Amino acid sequence: MAYITHQSLQRLQRSYCRMEQCSSSVVSFQQHSQYYTRDKSYNIMKQQINNNQTNLNYFMLYTNREILKETMAADEEYEREQWTMFGNEAERVEIDVIRNQQLLRTRVNKIALRKQVQYLEQLSQKAPDFPIPLRAHTVWEGMTVKLSCTVQGCPTPKTFLNSEVGKMKVIGHKSIILDFLACFFYFPGVQLHQSSNVEIKTFDTKAVITLRAAHKEDEGLYTARLRTTDGIQEHSAFVYLTDASAAVVGGPASPLAVQVSDVNKDYVFLTWQPPSADGASPVCDLSQGEWGRCNVDIQKICHYPVFGLKEGTLYQFRVRSVNQAGAGRPSKATKPVVTADPLEHTRTMGRTITITKDELEGRIKAPFPPTNVHACEVSDTYVVLSWTEPEPRGREPLTFYVERSLTGKNSWEMVSLDMVVNSPRFPVFDLVKGKQYYFRVRSVNKYGVSDPSEPSTPISLGKAQAVPVPPHSVMAIRDTDTSVLVQWQEPKDKNGILGYYLYYSEAGKHNWKTVNNKPFAKNRFTVHGLKTRKDYVFRVKCVSRAGNSSYSDESQPIMIKSAIHVPSAPSAIVLLLCTGSEMVLGWRAPFSDGGSPVRGYYLDQKEKGMEIWREVNVKPVKERQFKVCNLTSGHFYQFRVFAANVVGIGKPSEPSEAFLCEKWTMPEPGCPYDLEIREVRNGSLVLLWAAPLYEGRSPVAGYLLEISQGDQSENWTALGEKTISDTHYKVSGLQVGETYRFRVSAINEAGVGHASLPSEPVIAQTQPGTKNIEIGVDDDGFIFLGYEAAEMNDESKFLWSKNYTDPIGAGRVRAETKTNRSVLTFTDPSEEDLGLYTVNMSDNPQQSSSYDFTAEVIALKSAWQVEVSEKGSVRLWLQTESLSNAAELRLIFNDREISSTPHRKLNFDKAKGLVEILFDQLSQEDEGSYTAQLRDGRAKNQFTLVFYGWIIICFVFQGPYFQEFLSWSVNEDCELILKCKVTNAKKETSLKWFKDGLEVTQVAYDPSTGVSVLTIPQVTKKEAGSYRAVVSDGRGEDVSTLDLLDEESHPHIAISASSLKIQSTGEGFKLYCSLKYYISFLKTSWYFKEKRIDEEARTKPGSSMQKVWIEIFNPTESDKGKYTLEMFDGKETHKRFLDLSGKAFDDALLEHQRLNYFCLFVSDRAKVTKGLPDVVAIMEGKSLCLTCYIDGEPAPEIFWLRNDREIFSQDHFTITKAPKCSSITINNVNMEDSGKYSIFVRNKYGSETVDVTVSVYKHGEKPPANAVELS
Repeated sequence: MAYITHQSLQRLQRSYCRMEQCSSSVVSFQQHSQYYTRDKSYNIMKQQINNNQTNLNYFMLYTNREILKETMAADEEYEREQWTMFGNEAERVEIDVIRNQQLLRTRVNKIALRKQVQYLEQLSQKAPDFPIPLRAHTVWEGMTVKLSCTVQGCPTPKTFLNSEVGKMKVIGHKSIILDFLACFFYFPGVQLHQSSNVEIKTFDTKAVITLRAAHKEDEGLYTARLRTTDGIQEHSAFVYLTDASAAVVGGPASPLAVQVSDVNKDYVFLTWQPPSADGASPVCDLSQGEWGRCNVDIQKICHYPVFGLKEGTLYQFRVRSVNQAGAGRPSKATKPVVTADPLEHTRTMGRTITITKDELEGRIKAPFPPTNVHACEVSDTYVVLSWTEPEPRGREPLTFYVERSLTGKNSWEMVSLDMVVNSPRFPVFDLVKGKQYYFRVRSVNKYGVSDPSEPSTPISLGKAQAVPVPPHSVMAIRDTDTSVLVQWQEPKDKNGILGYYLYYSEAGKHNWKTVNNKPFAKNRFTVHGLKTRKDYVFRVKCVSRAGNSSYSDESQPIMIKSAIHVPSAPSAIVLLLCTGSEMVLGWRAPFSDGGSPVRGYYLDQKEKGMEIWREVNVKPVKERQFKVCNLTSGHFYQFRVFAANVVGIGKPSEPSEAFLCEKWTMPEPGCPYDLEIREVRNGSLVLLWAAPLYEGRSPVAGYLLEISQGDQSENWTALGEKTISDTHYKVSGLQVGETYRFRVSAINEAGVGHASLPSEPVIAQTQPGTKNIEIGVDDDGFIFLGYEAAEMNDESKFLWSKNYTDPIGAGRVRAETKTNRSVLTFTDPSEEDLGLYTVNMSDNPQQSSSYDFTAEVIALKSAWQVEVSEKGSVRLWLQTESLSNAAELRLIFNDREISSTPHRKLNFDKAKGLVEILFDQLSQEDEGSYTAQLRDGRAKNQFTLVFYGWIIICFVFQGPYFQEFLSWSVNEDCELILKCKVTNAKKETSLKWFKDGLEVTQVAYDPSTGVSVLTIPQVTKKEAGSYRAVVSDGRGEDVSTLDLLDEESHPHIAISASSLKIQSTGEGFKLYCSLKYYISFLKTSWYFKEKRIDEEARTKPGSSMQKVWIEIFNPTESDKGKYTLEMFDGKETHKRFLDLSGKAFDDALLEHQRLNYFCLFVSDRAKVTKGLPDVVAIMEGKSLCLTCYIDGEPAPEIFWLRNDREIFSQDHFTITKAPKCSSITINNVNMEDSGKYSIFVRNKYGSETVDVTVSVYKHGEKPPANAVELS
């Protein structure tokens, strides 16, 4: 019974185990699939337990009821325990599943994020390149040169050294590897390797190459080459080696490229390249380490045979240059060479067993003679003989005897008598030029001397090598701001030319400097390191073994500045106005004008969706604004813009957005345009713009200015709460170094209009070299504003304005420009001149400045005045506006500050603004310049008086003196007025005028007023000279002088010019303007429809003393239009106009046709056929003959006139008359003979007058440009 019970318990335990497994499976299924709940799994488990119990009852029918009850009680207890364990386990499993789900979700998110990062990295990847390339160096010879470059890319490249072994088995070949991309250094075109003189290092993304103790042989172009998967990128830099200081003052530089060739037992052959200086002296290095001289005489050609060396010895060689000052520094030593038999290797036979010819020839005793005696090197000072050793030679060492004989003689003499010849080479130096020699050689060993060799062919000294002719046609071409490209034509005969040396100098200074110290093989070279905007000239010479050629001719001077190219593309096309069939467009100027100002713009258009662009304008548009016409309403259009300069047309802008052609009717205004940024300083700038073309329904009341920080940000903030009324605004309070953009919107009653396009990004920081307007007072006491440009070119202009837009009146200021500085001088300053003055460069508006010219300048009421008392005391005084008590005064006399002394008293009344200097008595020491410097708070000014001896004289003698000195002016009748005024005069006081020492009597003098006037009604060159007025009486005298220059003596005659008139002639029209008189340097220009008229077949301009004209021959309808005459008298330009159209043209044409018809039938009228030019120039002291030819029937009467008055034959004038010819000769021409000369001819059918202007000039002067010069 117990046994059965035990078995049943075991089965029951197994049944419970299966139940537990089933429970675990159910729970696991519920957690992962989430289709079952815990209650369902419990019911399934309970059903399985019931089934097991039924099976158990079936097997235990034989048990009694008590045992069954105990068993069932035990089963219930066990089931409760197991179920408790099952619940706890299920909860732990559920927690683990949730944790695994979270981990899995995190892992999935990380994978997705990693893929996104990899994608972004791929987008940002950039092939390696050189952000910091190699930089050019100029170093002294013998210094260490270090070249470095930086490589960048994304991801960041890594650099490391990689050792390679090449085919030549050179261990330690170093190169730079950059993420499977290699960077190598080359010179010149040959890859550099690590060596004793070359060191290559890498630091992450940086590669450095170091050249130790650089010589001139190391000069040249060094290249860093980066090999990438996309190809090869290169950056190069030129390394210049400057000669070390000379060994002696004025000594030459060292030669270079010394090479050793034809090495034998006791002989080598040297070649080298000459330096800039001529002359050379080779020096060799002996094996003991001491330098010994190889030659006695200085060698002028760059090659030399060295004989008498020791066999098997290590030698180095170097060369010194020699000139009149002495020997220079030695060249770089050659690589060591060993003297040895060059044919030694040919005497070894076999491979496995080595047997020499010496062993085979051991029985040979007496040597055989050499063969093939010939000259291998021939120069004008020596000959090098060469021969072939005897075959067989024998085992014993051989030497040689060299013999020679003059051609035509049978006697032989030994040349090598006092030396041992071990090699089959021998130089002979003592030959006579012009004679021929035979040479033969004997072999010598210890057994004896061989028979002589066969004689050589006749040998003589060669011709002296001629230095090459110099290059020609040297030309410099603009490259950058610090370099130019120099190119030249090589000589026709280029044989023997090793290269070229270049030299440069500032134009006009002749301070020549060497560009390269290593001959350059090509005929074009870029010269770096020049000064911007300086003029340079260049020259070149050839380099050969025979020496350097002479210098080439100098190139034309060239100013160092960047080469010009086409401008970049414009940008930011904006629609400013649309009327339904027309669009007004604006755009932003190109970022770069290419070094030459933009001359205009071209536009293309196309409809949206179309691919073909159509040209809008044929002629360039100068303004950045254009009206496009003939558009279709309702269509969309796109536009693009090209900029053009003198080089050509640049690339087009990006196409604009598609603009709808529809008439604007919105109430708000359009957008402002032409935003311009000026005066960028630390934390501030000035913004300018143009008012919108479309105002809306009401006028523009102001502007809203917005700012955005950053170059791409669209976060716009209003700048200030108030609207801006002007079209310019100074923005302040910016962060220094930060980037900003700006835009402007117009405002009217309807609201805020469209915003303008954003400005270009600008950094609020003062650029290096920025200048500001300075105010000061010049030596004449005038206030001026000065501005200096940091950069400018030939076409740059200073643009001065008031309040940024208003022009400055020319009558109140004088603008002068010298080099890169402009000065605006106020000739008569007053309150009208107060305001904001601005200046900017025409080609770079960002070079700009402004100055607020306010009342901070102390205003002047009365300039310096001089008063003299009867006792001889002198008072100098000036008066300004009233000053405050804090005002300060500094009086400067001859550049040093002065104060009151017993002799000189200073007074300063601040309330009245009065400055006084009181002298008891003047002396010579009081002469000089007196300057009063005043300061009152921020206001300041200074006033200068130049005080010299003429005042001292009138004060000492207390006699009459000039209150107003000699001066000149021009009245309305174009008369020249010379005037002065005297004071302190008496009845006996006299006033006299002199010109060039001769008294002038045509002077008006009013003693009551003291005013004296000299009127010159018609001015010629003879009026120029030195005028002197002297006033005197018994008390003393005073003198006033006036030097009237030729240009000053001619008043502004153009103001008396009449309006343009027309006169019809038989040949056509004659447009003319009447003058009071004409002067030779009056520049006249004629224009038709704003286009200049040049002399051609149908037009001929001319002038006389009273007229300026232009003749139009055979007029047609095309000659209708507006004609303009411009007259420039040296100071101002005056214009006269004539509208030749309508009835005026018809009447003139009709009159021309009538006269032309009359001339055809009246061919016998008097006329001048040929002979007289318009203007003739002749030097003073010569004789002038004017001849002209005449025609007419009956024979015309002939009259010669000067300034419209008839001339009669006399000593000074000689007139000849013939029926068909007449001439006038002016003997011993002087300055008074200048003027208008005319020939007048007449008969019963008509008359004609022909004029010629004669201009006499002094010796040393230049004749007028428009005159025919006669000798």
